[in-house]
Amino acid sequence: MKEIDSFDAGTKEILRKYGFDPAAFDQLRKKLLEGGMDPSRNRLEKPIALPPEDLYTSLPQKGDKERARLAEKGKEAIEAGQVGVVILNGGMATRFGGVPKGATPALSGRTFLDYKLSQVAREGQGKVPALIMNSFATDAPTREHLETLTVGCEVRHFSQMVSVRLSPGGEVFKDAKGEVSLYATGHGDFPYAIAASGELERFEQHGGRYLTLSNVDNLGAGLDPAVVGAHIEAQNSMTVELVDTDPGDVGGFPALVDGRVTVVEAFRIPKSFDAGSIPVFNTNSFVFDAEALRRPFDLQWFAVTKKVDDRPAVQFERLVGQMTDFVNVTWLRVPRRGEQSRFIPIKTPEDLETQASVLEAVLRAQGVL
Repeated sequence: MKEIDSFDAGTKEILRKYGFDPAAFDQLRKKLLEGGMDPSRNRLEKPIALPPEDLYTSLPQKGDKERARLAEKGKEAIEAGQVGVVILNGGMATRFGGVPKGATPALSGRTFLDYKLSQVAREGQGKVPALIMNSFATDAPTREHLETLTVGCEVRHFSQMVSVRLSPGGEVFKDAKGEVSLYATGHGDFPYAIAASGELERFEQHGGRYLTLSNVDNLGAGLDPAVVGAHIEAQNSMTVELVDTDPGDVGGFPALVDGRVTVVEAFRIPKSFDAGSIPVFNTNSFVFDAEALRRPFDLQWFAVTKKVDDRPAVQFERLVGQMTDFVNVTWLRVPRRGEQSRFIPIKTPEDLETQASVLEAVLRAQGVL
């Protein structure tokens, strides 16, 4: 990327610090120049089908003997120092007034990260580290925010990657101020970023074997020994948490593609497939065997268009759900309703208002409110 020589010093430093890959960028730019920005290119050309219902394992309700047995298995792993929690706290910090979502008040004046870390400390008894994946836009303000909290667990940080937005014609996109427009390259950076940072190796060297992962804005997806126990018992490298589909859900779901069940995002669904037939939805909450994260994942880059200063900008992103293409998976159906809900995504400030009563019930049940 020859233009980088003309970038200002601050932009160059961000690109250097947060793992910008000029060779990968040039390849993706070439792809855009040759093929244009056609969203249909993201759609799968192969036919897809829903997997059989018996593929899914349901997490037993609280109070059930099987739930207690799985929880005990998870607690043993926690007690042995084998469990860690990854919190996805990246992105561009644009939806909540320029403040990282993790540092935004969620309920009763306490922030998302305050609740997330309090839940890890309570359930992990101080033996479970929290690894926060930031972006170049959220890294510094998140660290500053954590200095204002009393945290009862070990907290470490690593960062996802950064890249440069392009115009639909392939030129470097500049914002209204004439500055090069940067972006964080998606939660699919996770396996690469945790390995490149050294945090994966550090976790394993200290006896770590299992990592949970969830979005900072989903306070339902706390550390649950029963979920960890279900993952351990299934003996697969990855567990995907699923919930019953609601009208308007946008995201991924398990589908049968070429004889393999994998997460397929909505924008990849062939037009011939009836999206209304999808019964379950990917929550973007997972459990991984740490050792499986050491393998090379060839995750696909997807071109998406964003509105930046009221103009279309193209960016390429990777998705963590596509890791299901490469490892053995347990598909775990978890509750979506009531105080046991493990899926309460907060994407906009308005969601905080509409979901306030649900959040309160869930956080009280978790023992952190």
